[in-house]
Amino acid sequence: MKSARIALCALLVTVTGAVGLSPATASSTSAPRGAFTLTSAAFADGGVIPKVHECTSGGGSDPGKRNESPPLTWSGAPTAAKSYAIVMRDVDNSNLIHWVIYDIPASTTTLPQNVDHAYRPSTPAGARQVYYRGSASLYGYQGPCSPSTVNTYDFVVHALDQASLTSLNANSSTRTAAREIAAASIGSARITGES
Repeated sequence: MKSARIALCALLVTVTGAVGLSPATASSTSAPRGAFTLTSAAFADGGVIPKVHECTSGGGSDPGKRNESPPLTWSGAPTAAKSYAIVMRDVDNSNLIHWVIYDIPASTTTLPQNVDHAYRPSTPAGARQVYYRGSASLYGYQGPCSPSTVNTYDFVVHALDQASLTSLNANSSTRTAAREIAAASIGSARITGES
């Protein structure tokens, strides 16, 4: 065992010496960076999405359902990110897109609860949202709407290589926006919730 350790150390010194690196430098260049992660103060990954974030377009009168987007926070994004975008899908309903917000400034790492239902929400400044053409017909977030089943909803934050997705506008569809975001993405992180 001792001779195997000596041989391994000798090999490490030989390899690092051959490429001009010290053993300390060699280990630091291979160390993994912090992972790109997305979290919410409203629910844990894989947990239950609170009612306040469910849609109000189902015809019910539950006062707990308010169609408010959940608070989201991300960290560990690629340093080359020039902006961010978030896409929310119902993975149990043919990946139906419920929310697209993009042109989120690179300096932003959080979204508050209840982002305005507007093409250009007040927070974060500069961001834009896609019009949801479905049961609600509104700009921005459309919460879970699965009254008879429990579905999984996927929130994905994308780090983008562009400061603004200039090809998108107030008339762009959720699918078109999702394609443009995927094409510009240089990294992503996700969180899922059940509702």
